[in-house]
Formats: sequence, structure tokens, C-alpha cells
Amino acid sequence: MSAGRGQPRPEEESDVRRPGGAERLRTLVEANASAALVIPGAEPHEPGQGAAEARAVTPEGDVFLLVPAGSPAAGVAVHARGDDLAAVVEITDVAPVAVPHRIRGRARLAGWLSPVTGAERTACAALLAARHPHGPFPGPAWTPLRLEVGEGWIDDLWGAESVEPEEFAAAEPDPLARHEAELLQHLAAAHDDLLRGLCALLGERERACGAGSRERVVPLALDRFGLRVRFWADGRGFDARFDFPRPVRTVRELRRAVRALFEAAAPE
Repeated sequence: MSAGRGQPRPEEESDVRRPGGAERLRTLVEANASAALVIPGAEPHEPGQGAAEARAVTPEGDVFLLVPAGSPAAGVAVHARGDDLAAVVEITDVAPVAVPHRIRGRARLAGWLSPVTGAERTACAALLAARHPHGPFPGPAWTPLRLEVGEGWIDDLWGAESVEPEEFAAAEPDPLARHEAELLQHLAAAHDDLLRGLCALLGERERACGAGSRERVVPLALDRFGLRVRFWADGRGFDARFDFPRPVRTVRELRRAVRALFEAAAPE
């Protein structure tokens, strides 16, 4: 994602361990980010557009998604049974904390849509429940659909990349994704002083942190490799990436890694 005038400019990250494009796309597809199902060729006010409320990826790399029962998108998919119905899922990732320029990324999956029928509905329901244990679930209020992925694309804080279907199918979502919103909100609400202390790790960039009451330091994104923080003061800002010593896979490992990060920034 490019930084416009007055927006934070990402640091150079060529030598930083990072999640690949397929992993980032897979993570975003199965997250709670806002998503819309679009059928190309349909007018905005005609059948073909609707919310894709919950999504889960099959072992083959297809995507189960739920749309409101009786919605235009559900109706189009059901009536097109047996035909190749081109469709696009568009996803917008918004930071779960209050910060200038909250959109962290956008993603798109293009492919062919079909209804989920018969015994497949059981597998669909189980997979969606595993990814989204708090619902929604297939039932009278929701219609499950399957998207056979033909191509994927993501543009986020790491940059823009296209993703092939085989890469998407082989990727795994970030293990911390389902906890990210809660953890970032906790850091922002309870550890502002420790976040500000991270300025000490920025070297020559420390003086760019700003000072005074208008300064803001906000935890922006979190994954198994590290923490990204946005420093903002006087209408200007930048993002800084703080890597963990090693990738983490559990909340317990994450807490230890974040604690070590804050301890490294603490004054002696």
C-alpha cells in the first residue's frame, strides 16, 4: 500500500522476515474483515452484489462463504447452477484501533461461484464453525456458496502482490490472526507508555517520533513475525516494524516476545 502525502511511509523492509503474499491473502480471507461478493456485469443496484459475511478455505483452496439467504447474490448463484458464474470477493482490512488512515489493506479473489448442496453442506458448516466459532452459521438466515479460486491479489502494508491458486491453497493463515484485534486493542488501551518507549529502538529515526501532547503511538498490526507501530505527530507519521527474535505461534509465546521487546526499549 503506497503512502500518500501526509501519510506514514513504510520503512525499508527488504531484509526483514515477513509473511508471504499467499499467507497474507489466506489470513485476510478467513478473518472477520469486511467483504463484498460481486458478480461482474451486474449493475450496482441489480442482483450480484452482497456481503460475504464469513469465509473459510477448503483443503483444495476453494472458499466457502456465507451470504444472506434471499439476497440477490444468493439467488443468482442458485439459479446459475451448472453454469460457470464468474464472481469476485473484495475484502477491506481496517485496523481494529483508532489511527489515522485505518485501512491496512485490500484483497481480491476472482473465480467461479456455485451453491453448496447435499452432503457438502455438512463439511461447509464444520469448516466455517472451526474458522468462526461465534457464527454466523449456515441455516435459514444464511446461504453457503463455494468460490473456485482462479486468481488472487493483495495490497497491504507489505506491498502489492498477485497470488496463484496453488500458492493460496498451500498457504496457512497466520496463527495469531483470530487474536490480533483483541491484542492490539489491549496494547493501545493499557500500554501507551510502553509503546512510546519503543522510540528508543529506532536509532536515528528516534527524533522523528515527535514530542508533546499531539504525539500518538498506535499498535497497527501484529503477526507471527513481529509488531508494526504507527508513530504520528503534527499531521505527519511513519510506520516502524519491530521483529520478534523468532516467529511465535501461540498467545503465550507472543506475550513473552512483546515483553522482551518492551524490556529492550526500557532505559537502563
